[in-house]
Amino acid sequence: MTDSDIEKPALRRSLTLVPLTLYGLGTTIGAGIYALIGEMALVAGYQMPVSFLIAAGLATLTGFSFVELSSRYPQAAGEAVYVQRGFDRRWLTIVVGLLAVCAGTVSAASIVNGFVGYLQSFTDIHRTIIIVVLMLGMTVVAAWGIGSSVAAAALLTVVELGGLLIVIGAGAEHIAELPERMNEFVPTLDVGLWAGIFAGSFLAFYAFIGFEDIVNMAEETKDPTRVVPWAIMLTLAVTAVLYVLVSVVALLSVPLSELAGSAAPLKLVYARATGSSGALIGVIGILAMVNGALIQLIKGARVLYGLSRQGVLPAWFGQVNARTSTPLNATLLVAASIFILALWFRLGGLAQATSLITLGIFSLVNLALVRVKLRQDPVDHTAIFNIPIWIPIGGFAVSAGFLLTKLVQLVSV
Repeated sequence: MTDSDIEKPALRRSLTLVPLTLYGLGTTIGAGIYALIGEMALVAGYQMPVSFLIAAGLATLTGFSFVELSSRYPQAAGEAVYVQRGFDRRWLTIVVGLLAVCAGTVSAASIVNGFVGYLQSFTDIHRTIIIVVLMLGMTVVAAWGIGSSVAAAALLTVVELGGLLIVIGAGAEHIAELPERMNEFVPTLDVGLWAGIFAGSFLAFYAFIGFEDIVNMAEETKDPTRVVPWAIMLTLAVTAVLYVLVSVVALLSVPLSELAGSAAPLKLVYARATGSSGALIGVIGILAMVNGALIQLIKGARVLYGLSRQGVLPAWFGQVNARTSTPLNATLLVAASIFILALWFRLGGLAQATSLITLGIFSLVNLALVRVKLRQDPVDHTAIFNIPIWIPIGGFAVSAGFLLTKLVQLVSV
């Protein structure tokens, strides 16, 4: 390392467990859950909580692969780093890294368009003006500094979580009915019933995607080999508990026939319980969208930064602003990409690409850990989380299985 390298501005390590966990929860518990309950009720019925528990277990397999890999290699562009360590193929590292950025960019642009749709139900402001103002605001927050940007994301995450807790609280009086209605929630051995449960798990699995974004903040985290893994585990645990509680309260509060297929199920639950219009939940859903887009912007910039620091992308992407300690060039590029996609493309079906890309990355990351463990890379094992090799093998089977199923569905349409 040369003297000039030493003098280059670096990312500032300021994140601790709580803000990093809130960051993870913000990208995992997005606005989607506010609509997903209706789709889940349509498919799984009163067994929806069981579907969420199964999905949580399946997502946790890959989650633990990220736990070990993040403690072994605490670097930005985590997914690309893990694939490089596992396969040692430069081209594959570049592909995985760029796919991660692409997935986040497409996802953020989809969220921005969703935000526009929600806001235009309250106002006649032209969509172009809404997109310009929203993107300028998010870009300033993301570029200003990791402390302020994660603080903003954390605040919005608290609002998101508050929305779910408000729904749970609004329907809490119905929880007393659970003992006498328990037989409705406990699945029998009926094959058709379990087909619905697993179909619900397939839907619910995507509600757990997002925890992997945490690893890209490793170089801005204090004691990342311990904090990042714990943030991943806490994110998955809190998400699972909230999803199960929300689904139980929703099923107890509203007749299944009304809940199933509802476009705004949690708004319906809140309105039914309080006698109000449910506008509060709608507003929280809008804020959840802003949070999701902001986090994807931050993530995309960190992946480009990490790829640059590994030498697989030009150094321009890895330049850190001396004043803000953020990868300003990468942030502006990702923000511009989101802006263009949101403004000129109606993403609709293209948003499906996000889940396909993520499942492909999950499959490769799990396989990378299998290869690392079989190769027994020399690492200080007192400083990492060690998991049994069957966990990444299981994570690969689940991720690849979901990916194959999704591809078959798309081909057959």
